Amino acid sequence: MTQSVPPMFRALKDFFKGTAKKAAEEEPNIEEVVGDSGKRIREGALTDLLEELKMELLSADVAMSVAEEIIESVNGQLSGKRFERGYRLDEIVEGALRNALKNILSKHAFDFWKFMKETEKPVVLMFVGVNGTGKTSMIAKLSKMMADHGLSTVLAAGDTFRAGAIEQITIHAEKLGTRLIKHQAGGDPAAVAYDAIDHAKARRRDVVLIDTAGRMQTNRNLMEEMKKIKKVAQPDLVIFVGDSLTGSDAIEQAREFDAAIGVDAVVLTKIDADAKGGAAISISSEIGKPVIFISNGQEYENILEFNADWMIDRIFEEGR
Repeated sequence: MTQSVPPMFRALKDFFKGTAKKAAEEEPNIEEVVGDSGKRIREGALTDLLEELKMELLSADVAMSVAEEIIESVNGQLSGKRFERGYRLDEIVEGALRNALKNILSKHAFDFWKFMKETEKPVVLMFVGVNGTGKTSMIAKLSKMMADHGLSTVLAAGDTFRAGAIEQITIHAEKLGTRLIKHQAGGDPAAVAYDAIDHAKARRRDVVLIDTAGRMQTNRNLMEEMKKIKKVAQPDLVIFVGDSLTGSDAIEQAREFDAAIGVDAVVLTKIDADAKGGAAISISSEIGKPVIFISNGQEYENILEFNADWMIDRIFEEGR
């Protein structure tokens, strides 16, 4: 859980560290002494610094509303407030930034394993998203993680539009030693989902993970097919799989899928290579749904339950 991945959140890391450093350099201009026991930041003294931070957040693919929320939170924590004399201004600013991020990232917290425990079996999870996000690989990682938690799984090869997709999930199922339900390429994906759920009920399996064709959120015919799968499968969770490298595009895709079929939660892939980090910060707040897992590598073990503190530590830690 402490992998060192040089590119991860590099832009945000540099921006936030730079903001704290700049505040320290300008300390005489923005801080005033109020007595032997403390000091405070003058009202309005941080305006230019925070405006610059806002622009940098936007350039790192942080959504406008989220950037504004961060700026408002930091300003509210600092402007005119009194602090103990022992703290340096860069420490105070960094602390305010951490708090602002924590509030945003924790806003839609979701206890996935509690949900899994309390939901009637088999729990049906349906995964949606556009081509190339790593959806099938994420399903395989989750299947392995669930096995490690003592849960049996059935995979459903619901991407029947591409023979290669069926082959890919077949290879994963064989490696993991889990049951796969599949039909021929070109078959009805809703029927695949139905058969997988029926199999899970008959064999008393705990979880059904339904893969679906990667489709552009603007393709209405394919979105109608997605609605059919959902109607047949009646999933307990519809999970959007987003590629964190696509930044604001991932947020827009999630918004479109949510409007079309309803999304309950988000997982983010390729976060280990995400140099900006804006999508990871913004997506949950923008669509009002929790991020539940992140993928941080290629192996089955490279999956983490989303944790706000983990992400904040990666942004502010030195040497990462």
